[in-house]
Amino acid sequence: MFAGRRGVTTSLVTGGAGFLGAHVVRELLSAGHEVVVLDDLSGGFRDNVPVEAAFVEGSVVDARLLSTLFAARRFDYVYHLAAYAAEGLSHFIRRFNYVNNVVGSMNVVNECVKHDVRCLVFTSSIAVYGAGQLPMREELTPAPEDPYGIAKYAVELDLRAAREMFGLNYVVFRPHNVYGEYQNIGDRYRNVIGIFMNRLMRGEPMPIFGDGSQTRAFSYVGDIVPTIARAVHVGAAYGEVFNIGADREYSVSEVATVVATAMGAERVVEHLEARKEVQHAYSDHSKVDRVFGPQPQTALAEGIRRMAEWARRVGPRESEPFDEIEIARSLPAAWLGGAASGSGSGWGSGPPGE
Repeated sequence: MFAGRRGVTTSLVTGGAGFLGAHVVRELLSAGHEVVVLDDLSGGFRDNVPVEAAFVEGSVVDARLLSTLFAARRFDYVYHLAAYAAEGLSHFIRRFNYVNNVVGSMNVVNECVKHDVRCLVFTSSIAVYGAGQLPMREELTPAPEDPYGIAKYAVELDLRAAREMFGLNYVVFRPHNVYGEYQNIGDRYRNVIGIFMNRLMRGEPMPIFGDGSQTRAFSYVGDIVPTIARAVHVGAAYGEVFNIGADREYSVSEVATVVATAMGAERVVEHLEARKEVQHAYSDHSKVDRVFGPQPQTALAEGIRRMAEWARRVGPRESEPFDEIEIARSLPAAWLGGAASGSGSGWGSGPPGE
């Protein structure tokens, strides 16, 4: 399938056809890496992958595929971004969540150890902190409140154990509420800014759970990707965990106003029944600033303007309702009906997968 190392830097990006992965792939290519993308296209798109990158369609859950891929191409670095990152939905898809986000990650870790990968970069989430720990700082004891956050923290712990046992170098990033170009705006369950834009282009109201007073620090993807991509070259980052993202938080209602303005549309909101979620979430970023230097902070209006220009070019997207719901009890009615709704159903990128 592939040749071995030939004196050039080779990197694997899992979830590279997804939102965050598409940006990381481009950053690595611009830095001279040879890049292989592994993605099952469950949340990403083939046309997100640049032609300069090799593409393998498949899942990290497929241990045999991973073993074959790692044996065929000796990777220097691995960026493990593949995940099903619908945090709110994770309560209702516990088995699916743990298989994809924990077991799949363990498959990646195993291969990195067996093939002496120089460094593994993993995108976790501020969901590991849970509620009431503000600002969220890396030295706090994680207390995740949903299966998604539990899964992410489990992988963080496993990476620590793999480093202690096998010497596997890793860097963990905990991004939050990332938005921007290449996001799956057709996703019904996560990424409120994309949901708002998709609904407006379809002539539909923007849905908000509750009164919209929930606050998040929405992070423009272009601000965080360069640091994630170059982390493998920063020795002081090895074995460390970093919050990364925007410093200023906004309410979901404020975001709806900014999105409507950027899309040149009337601000029409549909308020849905409030659901159980963390009301306020924002992180301290002094550690990432200290190790990597001050991080860029694109203003919300400017970042949304850039994303809106891209969204209008690609047009509205449609995705199928998630058909593997395991527990229907207490599932928000809008999700039961397959409506495209959400108020930030995931602090992360989603795969990252998004």
